[in-house]
Amino acid sequence: MVDRLTQTDAAGLLRHCLEQGTVVPGKHFRAALKDEGLDMLDARHVLKNGRIYNEPELHAKSGDWNYRIEGQIPDGKVLGIVFSFKEIDSVFLVTIFSIQRLP
Repeated sequence: MVDRLTQTDAAGLLRHCLEQGTVVPGKHFRAALKDEGLDMLDARHVLKNGRIYNEPELHAKSGDWNYRIEGQIPDGKVLGIVFSFKEIDSVFLVTIFSIQRLP
C-alpha cells in the first residue's frame, strides 16, 4: 500500500506507472469503459494529460487512497478516472465516467 500523496506527487507517480510501471484496469473500470463507449486509448490520454483537482479519498474497505484525474479526450468529451496505487510502480484503475460541463 502507498501512503497518501499530494496531487502533484500522485500525478507524477501515475505518469511513471504509465511509462515504466504497471497499469491494472479493474473489473468495474473495464465495465464502465465499455458502457461509456470508450477504449484504453481514451483512458491513457486522460491519465497522461489530465489533472488531479481534488484531495484523495481514503477507501474504507481497502485502505487505499483513491485519486481522481480529469481530462478531455480529442473528441471533446471530458472524463474522470478514479485510481489508486497498490504498489509504488503499479496503478489500479477503479472506474471511468463522463463529466458534464455546464455551458
